[in-house]
Amino acid sequence: MSDLTRNTAAELAAQIQAGDVSAAEVTQAHLDRIAEVDGGLHAFLHVAGDEALAAAAVVDAARAAGEAPASGLAGVPLALKDVFTTTDMPTTAGSKMLQGWTSPYDATVTSRLRAAGIPLLGKTNMDEFAMGSSTENSAYGPTRNPWDTTRVPGGSGGGSAAALASFQAPLAIGTDTGGSIRQPAAVTGTVGCKPTYGTVSRYGLIACASSLDQGGPCGRTVLDTALLHEVIAGHDPRDSTSVDAPVPAVVAAARAGASGDLKGVKVGVVKELHSDAYQPGVISSFDAAVAQLTELGAEVVEVSCPSFVHALASYYLILPSEVSSNLARFDAMRYGLRVGDDGTHSAEQVMAMTRAAGFGPEVKRRIMIGTYALSAGYYDAYYGQALKVRTLIARDFDKAYESVDVLVSPTTPSTAFLLGEKVDDPIAMYLYDLCTLPTNLAGHPAMSVPSGLADGLPVGLQIMAPALADDRLYRVGAAYEAARGELPQPPI
Repeated sequence: MSDLTRNTAAELAAQIQAGDVSAAEVTQAHLDRIAEVDGGLHAFLHVAGDEALAAAAVVDAARAAGEAPASGLAGVPLALKDVFTTTDMPTTAGSKMLQGWTSPYDATVTSRLRAAGIPLLGKTNMDEFAMGSSTENSAYGPTRNPWDTTRVPGGSGGGSAAALASFQAPLAIGTDTGGSIRQPAAVTGTVGCKPTYGTVSRYGLIACASSLDQGGPCGRTVLDTALLHEVIAGHDPRDSTSVDAPVPAVVAAARAGASGDLKGVKVGVVKELHSDAYQPGVISSFDAAVAQLTELGAEVVEVSCPSFVHALASYYLILPSEVSSNLARFDAMRYGLRVGDDGTHSAEQVMAMTRAAGFGPEVKRRIMIGTYALSAGYYDAYYGQALKVRTLIARDFDKAYESVDVLVSPTTPSTAFLLGEKVDDPIAMYLYDLCTLPTNLAGHPAMSVPSGLADGLPVGLQIMAPALADDRLYRVGAAYEAARGELPQPPI
């Protein structure tokens, strides 16, 4: 393995800007690493080697000409979750429905990455249309966890997290609808942040549940994640839900937090997200992390958010309802897969045959649940009630933040489970996102930072903050990361 693939994104950026190494060399080192290990992991669905090297060459030419770098990450390559549209490589969202489809336009996140001079190594594997907690729902086969290839890398963004953990990419982009950035980060020993809803554009992000989906940055350190956050965040008039507000100073917060001083910061431990039912190693790791925050000067108190116990039920009515609406566009008439179009079937039959062939079991399950919840006579009893619970959860957060600056919990109830272990038990799979769901329902930011190992597998500390206070995550996360010290690396 090249030493370049071991470096952080911040280190690589500094080396490129100083002329110690070229962007092309850095990109090639990561492409070589992909060729070396991804056959056994399947983190990538598409590798764009020529395109990535061409983008790196542009960065090198600009530096040779004495031009200022396009961004603080210029020349540092990245793995992009295959749910963001790209004009130069396929976008499948992990589904047969879009197999081989290439978008006529770039997502805003894609455009901002390109403008920042970040070479795109390729598109990463994911649960189909971001529906899943293990990346086993991908139509193109599962991704494996670099720490133990018999285990899942989390989901739905397991490909991005696995690429980071196995040193195939120094940076990655994920999306988080109910934990799909934070949960894979936790079980692969990486960092992932779900920004405040609306602060990273959803234009060109293939929708799962529009009121919950949020793109966000992934890295191996808090600072790397902050640097990427600043690149992709900001108002976008093409996204009707985009927040027109300044991007929180996340990089400055990460640098300040690395000093290790949390005096004056009040941290709330969420009572409802700390259970004896969690894996003992997860609880002991979390308790040790909380003790570390106290040693750094933070004041730690217990906080109760009673409505959080209803988050799972609320989420799994709201999300399927929005899925039912959003996925109606995949009708075999406009783009994507088309089955039975041989002149002997009606449009309705072609549509039915295509959707039957193109969607996997989990997507079909959620479409059916959502269609039922939105149907006449059931809307108020199911979807309407779920929205009321969502409001109560937001109020619990608001009340908690009156007395604390951030909230903390374990990111997941256990370490990575075995491939196939929960595939036939949807409820067990859904329960894996228990700790991450509340922040999506409220639209607040949250981050997962590695907090050590339990039984030889990574565990994550979840840090939550109020809307538009993303910088608090980075200050606390960087302080904890610095105090925690270096962690073991995966064996791959």
